[in-house]
Amino acid sequence: MPTIGDRTSAAERQSDPAGWAFPVADQDALARVMGARRDIRRFRPDPVPDPYLRDLLVAAHAAPSVGHSQPWRLVVVRNPDTRARAAVMADRARLEQATAMDSESARHLLDLDLEGIREAPLGIVVCCDRRTPAPGVLGRATFPDADMWSCACAIQNLWLAARARGLGVGWVTLFQPEDLAGLVGAPAGVATLGWLCVGWPDERPPGPGLERRGWSVRQSVGDVVLYEGWPREGAPASPPSHLAPQPPAVVRAHDTGDRLLSPPGSLGVLDRALDRVLAVRPEGVPARPGHLFLVAADHPVTAHGVSAYLPGVTRTVAEASAAGVSIGAVAAARSGLDLTVVDAGVEGPAVAGALSMRPVDRRGDLVDADALSGRDVDALLGQGAALVAGLSPAPPLVALGEIGVGNTTVAAAMAAGMLGLDPAAVVGLGSGSDSAVMAAKRAVVAAAVARAGPRAREPRGALAALGGGEIAVLAGAVLGAATAGSVVVLDGLATGVAALVAVALDPAVAAHLVAGQRSREVGHPFVLAALGLEPLLDLRLRAGEGVGAALAVQLLSAASAIRLGSARTGPS
Repeated sequence: MPTIGDRTSAAERQSDPAGWAFPVADQDALARVMGARRDIRRFRPDPVPDPYLRDLLVAAHAAPSVGHSQPWRLVVVRNPDTRARAAVMADRARLEQATAMDSESARHLLDLDLEGIREAPLGIVVCCDRRTPAPGVLGRATFPDADMWSCACAIQNLWLAARARGLGVGWVTLFQPEDLAGLVGAPAGVATLGWLCVGWPDERPPGPGLERRGWSVRQSVGDVVLYEGWPREGAPASPPSHLAPQPPAVVRAHDTGDRLLSPPGSLGVLDRALDRVLAVRPEGVPARPGHLFLVAADHPVTAHGVSAYLPGVTRTVAEASAAGVSIGAVAAARSGLDLTVVDAGVEGPAVAGALSMRPVDRRGDLVDADALSGRDVDALLGQGAALVAGLSPAPPLVALGEIGVGNTTVAAAMAAGMLGLDPAAVVGLGSGSDSAVMAAKRAVVAAAVARAGPRAREPRGALAALGGGEIAVLAGAVLGAATAGSVVVLDGLATGVAALVAVALDPAVAAHLVAGQRSREVGHPFVLAALGLEPLLDLRLRAGEGVGAALAVQLLSAASAIRLGSARTGPS
């Protein structure tokens, strides 16, 4: 016998072929761990001790790999900013994928809880370093994707080690792989296999979530095992598809573990929005739920014939709002919201009764000159953030609305520029407009985005080149509300674009956003999709002035009372 390596003799192995087995108790424990592995979606915020994390990483690194190539690279992410960016990416992909599904499956997908990306204290992005040519790795010349399979084995090892220690793992693959690679700076030739949420679970599902939710039924072993080859007849059926036209990907789902005496997800989209509210404000929505900030501004771009209204209408509506009699002011009062009107650049003297946050430098028409100076952009963002910071205590909900002739053109230009969209796709008729006005808007938006160039993809650059005073103030208000621990209820396209700016400046803001409605502006769905938000209302409103946000606040208030006041199946 050799003195190193395998010290058993041929005689020993012949006399006891099963001698390499672990004790039966160890085998049973391994079977229990494998049977109890679950895809966890809800996590406690408690930290994972460093020794535990190291154990998981060592387990992953002990996985088998083709040609002993060890292609896995494990990027541990603790930074909340990075986790927030990842959550927005996943929300966006979830909405995109739902559009390709049949309606019932899409509803299941939209119920998917992705908050674990934000909530779990650890994220691990599993990457596969594929830069070595396949023929240079033993076993990959014939099976080029065997390196990816090796990384999947590493994920399984990590998952089982976590389960044995009482930790939860959620594998989220609702990402565009190149986006996830870009998030962690993976170089060309390194592929991603998804995001692992790792932490102490805030649910203990007795069975796989998709099976419990009726998405699919676990097949028996006999249904998936073939002997000697694939039979000519009676072969296993292909896995079920829940996609309408084509099956591009597998969707993962979850079990909410809801303790309410009601079916999980019984309030539908409201449940998802309410989960976001209660994550920020556990006490729920009080009788006086918060504040509506109604921000008004005029725009030089109206000189290009992009609106059916004269600029003086902005002042008239702003003054009515300050007096409490505009449609937005009445909606706010009805919803129990306090109201603050902000003059962010209304033509003429400052609006009586409104807070003054007006640009000081010359404003351009978007086509030939920048809308705002860089100095004004910074000042208005700061003043907008101070709106919420000046309230004590911070309101549970901050609803946002705007007033401004021509601001749908401004918002469409910003959406096209920031999201890289065809200007024609984001320009609609607008209130009271006709086809001639829409043609003018499209021409202006196209010219403005072309003039702005690469600056349009960057938040401050987009505000300066294409924005307006009210959008800058609203973006600052979103940032200030998130910092203060408030939930932001968005209204239409302009407030959505302001939220885009805020999320680009600080991705953690996204966890504080709720889409109050989907307006009739054709660019609004693109903005909501980019934010990963589903609207609570789709009433084809054209009101502006925060009306949709105020109505959504009433829904959230009712949903909060239902959630917190209903019977439960166990102790709180």
